[in-house]
Amino acid sequence: MTAAWDDGIVVVVVMKWPPFTVREYLNTPEAMFPQELVYGHVREAPGPAVSHQTVVGNLYTVLRSHLRDTGIGRVWMSPIDVVLDPARALVVQPDLIVVLNEQLHHVTDRVWLAPDLVIEVLSPRPRIGELAERLGWFARYGVRECWLVRQLEGDVEVISFSGGDVIGHRIAAEDERIDSSVLPGLHCTVGDALRPW
Repeated sequence: MTAAWDDGIVVVVVMKWPPFTVREYLNTPEAMFPQELVYGHVREAPGPAVSHQTVVGNLYTVLRSHLRDTGIGRVWMSPIDVVLDPARALVVQPDLIVVLNEQLHHVTDRVWLAPDLVIEVLSPRPRIGELAERLGWFARYGVRECWLVRQLEGDVEVISFSGGDVIGHRIAAEDERIDSSVLPGLHCTVGDALRPW
């Protein structure tokens, strides 16, 4: 029997009984690779590719400059734990997050709320979990906006959430501006995000 194509990516799920609590997870040694706590079980994945990190760095630079100039919030890049639901032991590590000033008091040793903006730089293969699952969590727990940066397609999809539902989405391609309701006045094009340097 011939095996199906194998991309070589291995996602490790650490099963423990009883499952981890958020407190137990946060007390484990710091990891230098992506990991999340999903309903008490740790998911780990290999580190991202260079192209992925280049895009994350490009966006971080643009967002940090905008937020410093406007003074409306802060940006962080992964790995950073975002505790969406302590009772259900749900902790994620999006590629980039933005928390506006009104919610900054929820950022202490970790981020203890849904960020205003979440950015996921998509790789050809998902690194941790399924995209639909993540988008469901973002909508349910109060993320206002999510950007999906698709390197291969050369575009950015901006999804808006309210009340647990998707209320809009738009796609910016090539050198179009990424239009954000969370960050009005942001001047960032898809080209700025995908620049290879």
